[in-house]
Amino acid sequence: MRRLNRKKTLNLMKELDAFPKVPESYVETSASGGTVSLIAFTTIAFLTIMEFTVYRDTWMKYEYEVDKDFTSKLRINIDITVAMRCQYVGADVLDLAETMVASADGLIYEPVVFDLSPQQKEWQRMLQLIQSRLQEEHSLQDVIFKSAFKSASTALPPREDNSLESPDACRIHGHLYVNKVAGNFHITVGKAIPHPRGHAHLAALVSHESYNFSHRIDHLSFGELIPGIINPLDGTEKIASDHNQMFQYFITVVPTKLHTYKISAETHQFSVTERERVINHAAGSHGVSGIFMKYDISSLMVTVTEEHMPFWQFLVRLCGIIGGIFSTTGILHGFGRFVAEVIFCRFRLGSYRSPSVRKTAFFDRCYSCVKVGDKNSELLQSRTLGLGAWGA
Repeated sequence: MRRLNRKKTLNLMKELDAFPKVPESYVETSASGGTVSLIAFTTIAFLTIMEFTVYRDTWMKYEYEVDKDFTSKLRINIDITVAMRCQYVGADVLDLAETMVASADGLIYEPVVFDLSPQQKEWQRMLQLIQSRLQEEHSLQDVIFKSAFKSASTALPPREDNSLESPDACRIHGHLYVNKVAGNFHITVGKAIPHPRGHAHLAALVSHESYNFSHRIDHLSFGELIPGIINPLDGTEKIASDHNQMFQYFITVVPTKLHTYKISAETHQFSVTERERVINHAAGSHGVSGIFMKYDISSLMVTVTEEHMPFWQFLVRLCGIIGGIFSTTGILHGFGRFVAEVIFCRFRLGSYRSPSVRKTAFFDRCYSCVKVGDKNSELLQSRTLGLGAWGA
């Protein structure tokens, strides 16, 4: 009884087979079929390699949410060179309410030569070229995110020559912490001193002829310092055309969480609008000459996550490629063979016979083609003879 049950089960499974097997003796091979198979295998191999390349690649996903962190401090990283002596300039930060002046003790004033060395000029040229490409092709920012901590440092390289020139500029670099509210970081004439109504700069002791706010921004960023990230103002150089030149940068800072397969950090992106003008009180252009960076904190936070194609999705796409190519090439090969046989039969008839003879000969020739091309020709023979009798 058990053997009978097993046999019935086996027969039932055979009847449910959705992939019937054709005996080898009934399979007919041809040169055209081999050619199509070779093309199909080549296409499958090429698309499989391309799909594997896509599987190994990653992309950046951007998500937006409201920034709920208002109590933490905002770090500002600065590296600016001003074409004035260090004793003539001062840098500090004033918040929106103008009641708190951020301590600038974290900034270092270093006397340097304003003109760059040949190697430094090449570095600046490459950085400006990257900035121009980033403005044209925004997708390159994703490449920079993924290459963070892996690429070379974007800091200005040291001078390779020992310049004998006396320092004529001041490099202000370092970092400072401010509240997460709108503020104004500025570099102007004179050192900053506390004042009951805010703050002031001792500019009266500096000669007006020594005013020169030509500057170069080697680095400016907000938040955690991440090597390899290029910020919008990195590599910027401005040359003042007047002693009373004012340079203004209006910055919008966006809190950003960066999660890649290499790093996970909280930093800040920013966009900037530049403006410069000459202070002329007689012409109605009021203000103070200097470098002013007015920043505002966005209420939205951006989460940038590096994502990867799941392995199961890669397998599904791979199966679709293989099955689709086999099915498509099989259909195209069968259709092409049918068309070729019909055209071949027509050309073998000749064009000199009468219509009645040509019709009869056509069906006879098709009968012979079908008989040679198909092992199961009895059914097709009866159909063709019927058509031949009708045609006669």
